[in-house]
Amino acid sequence: MRPTYVKINLSQLQRNLGAIRAHVAPAKVLAVVKANAYGHGVDGVVPFLEPFADYLGVALVEEGIYLRELGIKKPILVMGGTLAEQLPAFLEHDLTLTASSLDLLRAAEQLAESAGKRLRTHLKIDTGMERVGVRDTDAKPFIETSLACRHIEVEGIYTHLANSEVPDLIHARLQLERFQSVLALYDKFGAPTPALRHMCNSGGILQLPEGHFDMVRPGIMLYGYYPGEDVQRTVEVKPALTWHSRVVYSKITPPGRPVSYGSLWQAEVPTRLVTVPCGYDDGYFRNMTNRARVVIGGKSYPQVGRICMDQFMVDVGNDDVQVGDEVILLGQGISSDDFALWAGTNNYEPLTNISARVPRVFVTE
Repeated sequence: MRPTYVKINLSQLQRNLGAIRAHVAPAKVLAVVKANAYGHGVDGVVPFLEPFADYLGVALVEEGIYLRELGIKKPILVMGGTLAEQLPAFLEHDLTLTASSLDLLRAAEQLAESAGKRLRTHLKIDTGMERVGVRDTDAKPFIETSLACRHIEVEGIYTHLANSEVPDLIHARLQLERFQSVLALYDKFGAPTPALRHMCNSGGILQLPEGHFDMVRPGIMLYGYYPGEDVQRTVEVKPALTWHSRVVYSKITPPGRPVSYGSLWQAEVPTRLVTVPCGYDDGYFRNMTNRARVVIGGKSYPQVGRICMDQFMVDVGNDDVQVGDEVILLGQGISSDDFALWAGTNNYEPLTNISARVPRVFVTE
C-alpha cells in the first residue's frame, strides 16, 4: 500500500449520525454523500451507513447510479440540476428527481407516462439561494401543475438555506418564512402537503429547530465538522478521517541552500529536513506552502519550501526523525479547519479535494 493514505473511522460516522438523529427526532435524516462522501470514500462509507440513514443525497445523477451499482437500496435524492435528457436514468435506476422548474416537471410527467412508470420527485423551491429551484414568488403555478401530474409521485418539497451557519439568522428566518408561505398553498388548493418537507442543512440542524420539518440533510456535520466558526454547536460530532503518510527521506540541510521550487525558504542554521510523499495532486494544497504543519511522533512541525505535486518537505530541527517514521497530515490536533485557514478556503474543500489516488482505509473502532 502507498504510505500516504486516509483512514476512515466508520464507527465515528455512525455516532455522528446517531447524535444528529437524536437532536432532530422525529424528523428523518438524509445523509449527504455527494462528492465521494465528502472525500471519505463512498465505497466504504455508504454501504456501512445505509442501515442508519432514511435517505441518501447526491449532487449528480452519475453519483446516484454509482450507489445503485454498489447495491444501495435506500432512496437516493439527486439534488443538483438535471437536464431533461438525463431523466430516463432516474426511472432506470430508481432515483428521486429534484424537479427544479416547470419545464423539468412537465418533461418528467411526459416520460413517466410514456414509460408506464411512476417517477419519484421532490419539488425544489428557491427561497433565497438563487441557484436552482422555482422562486417562492412563482411557486403557485408550479405546485398547481405538480398536483395535476398523474404519473409522477411528488414525495417531497424542499429548499436550501444560504446563511444558516452564521450568528445572525435574519436571512435564514426569512427563507423559513418564504418556505412556510409556499407550503400554505397546499391548504389553499385543498391538497395534502408532500410527505417530506425539508430545508435544514448542517447549520439549520444546529441553529434553526423550527425548520427541521419532516427531514434534515446533514453534510459536513456527518463527517465531524461544523459549518462555521461561530455556529452554535448544539450537537456533538467528531471527525472520522485521519490522513497519514511516512517519511521517505531525511537529511541535514545547511543554511543558504534554498528548498524546493521558487526558493521560497532556506534554513538559518543546519537543520534536518524530511520529505513526505504527498503533494497537491493528492489534495495537499500548494497554497499552504510555508503555512501548513504536520505531526510526527506526537510533535508538531512546520512544512517548508514550495509544496510539490507529489512531495513536500518538513523542518524537524534537531530532532532525530528518520525514514519510515509516521507523519500525520490531518488528525492528532490538525483539523480541516486548520487546512482551511492555511489555504484560505472553508473546511469542506480540504476534505472533498483529497485525491482519488490517496487510498481510503475503512475501520470500525
